[in-house]
Amino acid sequence: MTMLKKTSRTFYIPISCLDLGLREAVTSAYLCMRAIDEIEDHDELTDQLKVELLLGIHEAFQSPHIIEATQKLLSPYGAVLPAVTKQLDEWALLCPSSGAPIVYHYIAMMSLQMADWVQNGWNIHTEEDLDHYTYSVAGMVGEMLSELWLWHDGTQSDLTKAIAFGRGLQAVNILRNRVEDLKRGVDFFPDGWGFKEMKQYTRRNLQIADSYIADLKEGPALKFCKIPLALAHATVNLIAVGGNKLTRDAVLKIVSRVTG
Repeated sequence: MTMLKKTSRTFYIPISCLDLGLREAVTSAYLCMRAIDEIEDHDELTDQLKVELLLGIHEAFQSPHIIEATQKLLSPYGAVLPAVTKQLDEWALLCPSSGAPIVYHYIAMMSLQMADWVQNGWNIHTEEDLDHYTYSVAGMVGEMLSELWLWHDGTQSDLTKAIAFGRGLQAVNILRNRVEDLKRGVDFFPDGWGFKEMKQYTRRNLQIADSYIADLKEGPALKFCKIPLALAHATVNLIAVGGNKLTRDAVLKIVSRVTG
């Protein structure tokens, strides 16, 4: 939970409120995904090494020896990798054994797709390309969460809407990080798109996400989803008037309002 708080104030709050068992599964998944995301975004690693590590993680999470394979793969790069990535084996071990097949399946799939994006230089020219990218890094997180809700207490949800939930949250990040992304030579905006078009894309997905959570029964899944979705809507509204990042005070007010 200490590492979770360091890496995401947005997700620390809703994850820390989850039931035991589900909390460990979602924490495990989030930190594993954050670990591979740090490889994809790393400033000092060559693209060739990024691809090698991501494909190695893909293979490790499909093997019966995840921990040993992960340690062997990452240990030579301990000096350059961030702590969250170096501890990938610990995050994998955190997941309850009955929920692990769900989490490990998505970690393997995300690693493979991230390797593809590194190899093709994050080339995004059309809305279809953008949909493919946002699915790779976030839409499938929505799918995984839906499977975890079902695993935990039988909560049913719409997988298509779950993808839009993840995609909408990622689109907010793309809007927010536009300047930094361009500085590192990555452009997630399709050809001819400006902030107006990306905001429309973001709001469209967030509306589907609203529908996703409206269908959820009362319980941990609904409590969890309400918080990042409310923060995402507030961030888009802030960006629309020239802001960028919610203040800590604004975040706490929104969380308080949503959780009652």
